[in-house]
Amino acid sequence: MAGAENDGVRSKGSRSKATRRKADKLSENNWEDLLIDSRTPLYASEHSGRYERQKLIRGYEQITGRNLIAVVDQIYEGKMTVFQELLGDCDPDKELDVLLSSPGGSGEMALRMVQSMQDQCRAVRVIVPDMAKSAATVLCLGADEIVMGPAGDLGPIDPQMILQSRFMVSAKELVRAVEDAEAKVRDNPGAYALYSSLLSEVNMLTYEQSKSAIDRSGTLMREALEAVKPRGKDDVDRLCDQLKGPLIDVPTNHAAVFSYENAKRCGLPVTRPDLDSKEWKVLWSLWTHYYAIGSFPAGNTAVYEGKRVSHIESPTGVSN
Repeated sequence: MAGAENDGVRSKGSRSKATRRKADKLSENNWEDLLIDSRTPLYASEHSGRYERQKLIRGYEQITGRNLIAVVDQIYEGKMTVFQELLGDCDPDKELDVLLSSPGGSGEMALRMVQSMQDQCRAVRVIVPDMAKSAATVLCLGADEIVMGPAGDLGPIDPQMILQSRFMVSAKELVRAVEDAEAKVRDNPGAYALYSSLLSEVNMLTYEQSKSAIDRSGTLMREALEAVKPRGKDDVDRLCDQLKGPLIDVPTNHAAVFSYENAKRCGLPVTRPDLDSKEWKVLWSLWTHYYAIGSFPAGNTAVYEGKRVSHIESPTGVSN
């Protein structure tokens, strides 16, 4: 029995040494190459675009020493778990950069995203290569810095309502359409059938929710501005006074432009990128990848991506 036990101990020890030798050998190799080799050819081909984008994200992080995530989507509540997955994979000791492109959506969701980013990261910089409208503008207001590309554009804080067809429509435009229809039907009752068909997806609940969302816009703006830790009450008050007109009161169209010059004039912490820098060239290359796969504004593909996390939703069902 003793001999058998000794043999067993020797065998176990020899296996441990063999395991250590194998680990030492593996450590001499490039782990990234080993991971790629572990994928089948078809799987690698189907996901090659994802690997290339994540390679760019890792390269950007090496250049800047900052975390980088990409959010290209309509902003609504159903994606908070995916967004938290992105933040959870970031180094909390580093500052966070967010490549953002969005037509807007839920201001409440945007505020939750702002508060999560500010709670979990040292500082937040939002990068807008194309446009970030409405709720996405709320997200930008909660950043320590906003980098606007040469064609970068923010927009009115104009809540978006999702109709039964899943089509998003401006709350302002919905309320205006209903009130205009009421006035015209009052003057000409025979027009009821026409306006009833035109507004068939709008019910009283949607109408009241739209009015409430419009009334909430100013509060959302203030709460997003307050989320930036170094920003004091006087700064928040001043920014609210400067932004209320151009972002809430004056615009009548969801697509209204709020440019870099507008943002600078209102006192927002906006900057322009150095177009010749490695940092911007990597970002622009990454953005063109998202544009090419049909993300907003080129299409409806939703993107939530970091150096290890990748969640892509395409209308065609293809994820790449």
